[in-house]
Amino acid sequence: MKHINTYLSKFGKSRSFLTIFCSVAILGNVFAQQISLEESKEAALKHSNAIKNGLLTIEKSEAFKREMVANYFPNVEASALGLYAPNDLIGPIDGFLPNGIDNLYNASATATEVIYAGGKIRNSNALADIQLETSQIRAEQAVDSVLLVTENKFWQLVQIQEQQKVVETNEIYLDELLKQQQDLLEAGLIAKNQLLQVKVNRSELLLNKSRLENMRKLALLDFSLYVGVAYAPNMKAAADFDQTMVPDFMYTEPDMDLTGNSNYELLEKSITASSLQTKMAKADMLPSLAVGVSAVEFGAFDDDLDSQFTGFAFGSLSIPISDWWGGGKQRLKQERIQEEIAQNNRMDGIDQLKVAITQSWYDLLNAHEQIQYALENKQLAEENLKVNRDNYDNGLNNITDLLDAQAMAQNAQSTLIDAYTNYENKEITYLYRTDQLVVPTLESLKQ
Repeated sequence: MKHINTYLSKFGKSRSFLTIFCSVAILGNVFAQQISLEESKEAALKHSNAIKNGLLTIEKSEAFKREMVANYFPNVEASALGLYAPNDLIGPIDGFLPNGIDNLYNASATATEVIYAGGKIRNSNALADIQLETSQIRAEQAVDSVLLVTENKFWQLVQIQEQQKVVETNEIYLDELLKQQQDLLEAGLIAKNQLLQVKVNRSELLLNKSRLENMRKLALLDFSLYVGVAYAPNMKAAADFDQTMVPDFMYTEPDMDLTGNSNYELLEKSITASSLQTKMAKADMLPSLAVGVSAVEFGAFDDDLDSQFTGFAFGSLSIPISDWWGGGKQRLKQERIQEEIAQNNRMDGIDQLKVAITQSWYDLLNAHEQIQYALENKQLAEENLKVNRDNYDNGLNNITDLLDAQAMAQNAQSTLIDAYTNYENKEITYLYRTDQLVVPTLESLKQ
């Protein structure tokens, strides 16, 4: 996965996460008015439970790794046993135990070292390494996913806000036109139905205005909960983009280089893990050899029996003979089959990755073209509205033609906004699938 140590913003800003953490309370009042895309990302990365769980999973994998490393060292055990009986455990023996024995103790310590186990210890540690690396990759993917979803929710909010501006602009236009119609009607220069046509269009626009406001509040609530900032009904997503220019298209072809792609890395890890599982199954069918030392002391708590101490060394050899034709053989066969399945899944996974990247690239290309068409359409619709207004003022066409031109211009403005915000979403999706998002390191998120 492609990382950098500092979180760089899409618009050239940068900020340390320690600073962000310390300034959350200060920014609370600012967020009540507006929040930028970069501030949204910073808050979301700090708030996300998915990222927190990813970091915890890494800690868990590190602990498992240390557990596997411990298998390289001797296994030491100690035990103690004490006995007491109201009646003698051993009755009196003349000349040896005149009083008998009613208590005994035994203490022992044993250290065992595995010399050979068919490679199970080595392979177990290798599997632990794979698990740790996989946990790190998935934690990094959680960061990518949070950034993707945050941008999607941010641009959804921007889209609604910009649509509201279009409605407000057209509301002003229709209010002016309505006043003109009222004046003309009072002067007896037009029929009442022309005034009613303007009122109908204005009512529809106000209905759409109310609908957009409700949509904005719902989108804002969803956004606030996801990024972890307090919901404020008047908070705005602060985004400036030039609606008179087509953004530069920097992606001449799909990026099919899977080197460093996190999903590709996971596919490779699955192959390695499956191979190690096969080796582990084979190791269970091989002999195991261990050596050790033990020390034992026993006696009585009183002086009736002298304590005795002894020590010895030992070695053990275990040969799982029945596994050669029984359950062990069948387990090995299952693991080998699973290894073939993993290879097939890897090939399918690579194909799916390439298709997803290609689809994202074409979606991005189409979104870029839509901006070009929408911008041209908006310019034509505005020119058409101007011509129709001039013609109407000069008595060359009727109010219906003017209202149609106004609706066409409003629709063109809305379409352009949709095209811009759709392009932003398609771009972040393409960067996400090609693993080109600029993200902080996991270490910085632990602070």
